[in-house]
Amino acid sequence: MKTEIDTIIKRSHQAFQNWQEVPWTKRQKYILQLSELLTERRDQYAEIITREMNKPITQSRAEIEKCAGLCRYYAEMDAVLTPEEVNLGDKKAKIIHAPLGTILGIMPWNFPFWQALRFAVPTILAGNTIVLKHASICEDSGRAMQQLFLDAGFPPHLFSFEKLSHEDAAALLAQDQIQGVSLTGSEAAGRKIAAAAGENLKKSVLELGGNDAFIVLLDADLHRAAKDAAQARLQNCGQTCVAGKRFIITDAVWDAFLPLFIEEYKKYIPADPSLEDTNLGYMARPDLADDLFSQYERAVEHGAEILLPLKRLTDIAVQPGMLLMNEGNPVLDEELFGPLAMVIRAKDAQDALQIANNTSFGLANAVYTQDKAMIKLFTEKLESGSVAVNQVFHSDFRLPFGGAKNSGYGVEMSQYTLHEFTLKKTIML
Repeated sequence: MKTEIDTIIKRSHQAFQNWQEVPWTKRQKYILQLSELLTERRDQYAEIITREMNKPITQSRAEIEKCAGLCRYYAEMDAVLTPEEVNLGDKKAKIIHAPLGTILGIMPWNFPFWQALRFAVPTILAGNTIVLKHASICEDSGRAMQQLFLDAGFPPHLFSFEKLSHEDAAALLAQDQIQGVSLTGSEAAGRKIAAAAGENLKKSVLELGGNDAFIVLLDADLHRAAKDAAQARLQNCGQTCVAGKRFIITDAVWDAFLPLFIEEYKKYIPADPSLEDTNLGYMARPDLADDLFSQYERAVEHGAEILLPLKRLTDIAVQPGMLLMNEGNPVLDEELFGPLAMVIRAKDAQDALQIANNTSFGLANAVYTQDKAMIKLFTEKLESGSVAVNQVFHSDFRLPFGGAKNSGYGVEMSQYTLHEFTLKKTIML
């Protein structure tokens, strides 16, 4: 494999030498073509996603549409990486935003196109080239995206999908011409990649797991909150980093909210993901279902009460479960990557805030309240990279996205991600 890795690096580095000289506006023309091809091929790509990881076909189409929107956003963006002039009084200086080179992307299976493109498109617009290591079950997605870039007119080897093992990825990071790495994945994977990047002094951006809180306070719209809570937990069969996972309900609304939440939750029924009316697909792999059931059983062994049993209908079809969690349960601080909700009762708003922050993760919390003082308190004090108010959290390519604590570091999307893999070079004049 060493010879293949050397060839990958050589080709990607040669592509970078030419690409960094291409003007911003010309790069954007290619990216606009990406958007148009994604729109044109939406159904074709959606079928690949659904086949590979069992996402409902309607959600797979929505993923491709979101990718097309992201590309259009960057294709129409003002040139934010132009040199900056700085007046120092008796002298002048210039700040140049120079691309780093070839960047390794290590991407997961749960959003096969979206996760890869939200990293690759702005990184390439900034002047870099990409080598993608995709999840093992997403090889067709990886190949389709590589061909997509070629069909959009990008030079060969600018976006390279390669079938790589974790060991291969570590070997790539040790190579001088790989200048950085972006990973979306688990906390465990993030620690390994961060260690390898640190050992080789390479820039890294990590978007890791979440254990996000969905908080319902005294004056929330309970019917809307219940409907949103079910969607927040069960979108993509619960296999989403930013899915609501801990539902923290205050005493004042507990009796009214919980039955509404359970009623909405029961509306999600696992079915064939290729059917148009399916609202809950299957888990991506049997071993992922094994892991979820192991967590479920441990939570119950440590005192959690079953509100809705988690049931395995096939090796990958899972009927959603719900647990009433007890204080001190070790599963409370674990990411549940599947259709299993943890419900927690809080005394009041302050108790809810403390419970929400009592986790090693911090990705994207949500709070439901009409009280402006409470909105201010929770948006300022929740320890997470994002906070949604009275809505299900969804990442938006116009806004920066990243985690706090063990949910990672660095920024994806918006104009800010363009700075992640550039060198701020100071020129003294």
